[in-house]
Amino acid sequence: MTLPPLGMLRAFEAAARLASFSRAGDELHVTHAAVSHQIRLLEEWFGRPLFVREKRGVRLAAEAESLAATLTSAFERIAAETELLRLNAKAQVSVACIPSIATRWLIPALGEFLRDHPDVDVRVVYAMAEQQLRETGCDILITLGADTSEGTRSDRLFSRINRPVASPRYIERKGDLRTAQAIASADLLHDETTSRWRDWFAKAGVAAGQALRGPIFQDFNLLATAVIAGHGVALCPVEVFRREIGSGDLVILSDIATLENESYFLITKTARSKAVSAFSDWFAMVARS
Repeated sequence: MTLPPLGMLRAFEAAARLASFSRAGDELHVTHAAVSHQIRLLEEWFGRPLFVREKRGVRLAAEAESLAATLTSAFERIAAETELLRLNAKAQVSVACIPSIATRWLIPALGEFLRDHPDVDVRVVYAMAEQQLRETGCDILITLGADTSEGTRSDRLFSRINRPVASPRYIERKGDLRTAQAIASADLLHDETTSRWRDWFAKAGVAAGQALRGPIFQDFNLLATAVIAGHGVALCPVEVFRREIGSGDLVILSDIATLENESYFLITKTARSKAVSAFSDWFAMVARS
């Protein structure tokens, strides 16, 4: 099958439909001269003139009318099919999420979103706690703290307020742990550093002494596994562990808290696609449940 170049055919079809090289150029975002050049090449390809040049413009040659009508119909069908394919294509949403929220909230609930939005593909990657949205290359960032960069939107999800928690089996083994002094004598579990427990004991007015000894877990999820398994007492964000506390798998040991003014946020660009908005609204609802 031998066909003339598509650029020539597009220029010819527009000029024939609009009865003007200039208006065809405007529609195709090229100059009058560029349209005229393409049509001249097409006339050379056919070996005959396709337009009658007149003082006040051009008109389609009679023998080219059928070709013009066929091309108009063909381009309209192509445009309709490409738009249909574009609309039917799955939207994609990429989510960067810190591990603590990903494993305890996002991943367990994600099936619900995918079921209700079969037209959206979701990609989830781990985020570092200090990252900003632009650094992740993702559509959505779920992390500690708001992103105040220009063009971003930060929606609060959870409070980060930390309180001491332990499993019922550990409490049964160790006895009453409802005072700061009793907690100081317990097996303490540390998240990356002992500084968080040091801050808590300072607020409680208790000299921690040797209590700051204990295993240090580099990853928050390791700490979570250890405290639920009954290995000791951990300082944890109680909102993130709302379900475990509600089910009785963990017990809050004290009202003394730290990090009361910090929160977890869902961050997106200010201008959001429908898919990003749908995911963001859905996860905000999950966080409130």
